[in-house]
Amino acid sequence: MEGRSSEGSTSSHYDIVIVGAGPVGLMLSTCLARWGYRIKHIDNRAEPTPTGRADGIQPRSLDLLRNMGLKSAIMAHNPARVFEVAFWDPPKNGKGIVRTGTWASCPSFIDARYPFTTLLHQGRIERVFISDLEENGVRIQRPWTIKDFKSDTNSESEYPVEVHLEHVDGTHQETVRAKYLFSGEGARSSVRDRLGIKITHKDPITHVWGVIDGVVKTDFPDIKMKCTIHSEHGSIMVIPREDNMVRLYIQIASSTDPDWSPRKTATAEEVQASAKKILHPYLIEWEGVEWYSVYPIGQGISDKYTLDHRVFLGGDACHTHSPKAGQGMNTAFLDALNLAWKIHAVEAGFADRAILTTYEAERKDVAETLLSFDNKYAKLFSQRPPAAKEVEAASEQTSAQTEDNEFVKTFKEGCEFTSGYGVAYKPNALNWSPAHPAKSPLINPKGTKLRTGRIMINADVTRVVDANVVHLEQEIPLNGSFRIYIFAGRPSVTRKALKDFASHLGSKKSFYGSYLRSDIDSVSHHEKHNPHSLFFTLCTVFAARRDRIEIIRDVPSPLARYSDHVYADDRWDRRVPDADAAAHAKMGLDQERGGVVVVRPDGYIGIVTSLVEGSGTLDALNQYFGAFCRKKLGDTMAQL
Repeated sequence: MEGRSSEGSTSSHYDIVIVGAGPVGLMLSTCLARWGYRIKHIDNRAEPTPTGRADGIQPRSLDLLRNMGLKSAIMAHNPARVFEVAFWDPPKNGKGIVRTGTWASCPSFIDARYPFTTLLHQGRIERVFISDLEENGVRIQRPWTIKDFKSDTNSESEYPVEVHLEHVDGTHQETVRAKYLFSGEGARSSVRDRLGIKITHKDPITHVWGVIDGVVKTDFPDIKMKCTIHSEHGSIMVIPREDNMVRLYIQIASSTDPDWSPRKTATAEEVQASAKKILHPYLIEWEGVEWYSVYPIGQGISDKYTLDHRVFLGGDACHTHSPKAGQGMNTAFLDALNLAWKIHAVEAGFADRAILTTYEAERKDVAETLLSFDNKYAKLFSQRPPAAKEVEAASEQTSAQTEDNEFVKTFKEGCEFTSGYGVAYKPNALNWSPAHPAKSPLINPKGTKLRTGRIMINADVTRVVDANVVHLEQEIPLNGSFRIYIFAGRPSVTRKALKDFASHLGSKKSFYGSYLRSDIDSVSHHEKHNPHSLFFTLCTVFAARRDRIEIIRDVPSPLARYSDHVYADDRWDRRVPDADAAAHAKMGLDQERGGVVVVRPDGYIGIVTSLVEGSGTLDALNQYFGAFCRKKLGDTMAQL
């Protein structure tokens, strides 16, 4: 797919230049293309990933892909789904290996819609994004590379970044100007090197691993499951794949070996021979090999993700780690999403440029947590524990006296984080805390289970207009808007509070009224999500049965304009079996009086407030948005 360069001065100016078309670059490009930005996207490969590389999509990432409307295209490839992980170790007596336990890939204590890991070749995932990009007018320019760039933040130019690009064969060059430059080049990022940003390695110990993808014939009973296998002959991780394939990770060398060399290698045949030894007494033969690679693993993190908030790094350009916990592509997706909506908020005129500083702060903290877990996990996986110290089982069926070994403990403790639901962004202007400028006593009402900086809790509700049972957290697509959920409690109790909130919401001084669409009078009647503002989508959820709710009677303007986002909280939930209004209860909101939840465009909680009569609720939200919005929101209204 050969990209073409347009001629003319205006065509050489872009909102962003993205270097690299792996997961992080494609996610960033897809988001910004959908939101109308002009993108120059290059990659130094002639084609998308043909074989190998990342393949694991964790539950939170699958939520995100569904929210983007991309999940069905990925699942159409019939990927493998991992619901459980099996642990195999030497028996206490004798030789060979025995299953010592199993553990859910995404245990039931995590409230996940998709409690499994999806395994699919990275190239197929890339092509889903590329197809979406082409629908939005963006083509990857291949095979091109970045030669140099200059970012002049002191310039008054709207496009302060100058980028020099070149075809990989050196026959063509191009110079463009951009508002932003993003490196999704991977661990060998040339942009990072040119910025002089160093990688800090968390642990000097490195391991060399072989990875082989292929179709096998075996009597090993758990070949369709993810497995971690330790034996006296070494360690293997088994990963099931699509099309009857399986991936095996096999350790080849460690820096603790007397003859250690990071360049130590092995042929595919040698790795296959090692696998046969490790799996004994089970047999394994390869019917075909699709991909094979040998590479060293070291945990490292970039000292900075940006120097000037114009040139950014993301994905493997920022953090390197082992693939054992299946986090590389998932972390890359969330890096890109975090940056995408913040660039959008700034460039669309909604937020102060200062919010871009939160990209590094939030995502680097997540990467630090990932590397800490990965370091411990990879180190344990590389050990060969004596058989006598191994436990007989780590499953829930074992006796209370049986203790998990350290590897299984680490795996269990890491489940929430590795699923994606354990990501927790620390307090800042976007994630309320007591240190936030918003000081209303209505904020963070007693009993709420929602934690700012964490993903919104899942809940089923009934959509009033068509009686469809829906996933509330999925109802608003990834559209760059803040999601305002008004949990309206019992209509008879909150009628005046809801009317007051809606009335003040419509004021020109409110956070909502200050950012109305310029084309509001010509917006289609069928626009569901952004009829008034491109920065907010409103949802109203009543603690009542659907047949007791009348939108004309119970939902005041402007909330009523979002008729497709009015819901009845009347679905039973096993996690709160005695609740009359399960969604309210799961959020920890008063089932009579409700509350208001602000969710950031990327799905993380920004702030939670009580819903009260008068202007207090709107005042609290004005204080919150006033901490990072460009416009000065109106004076706090006197509480009525």
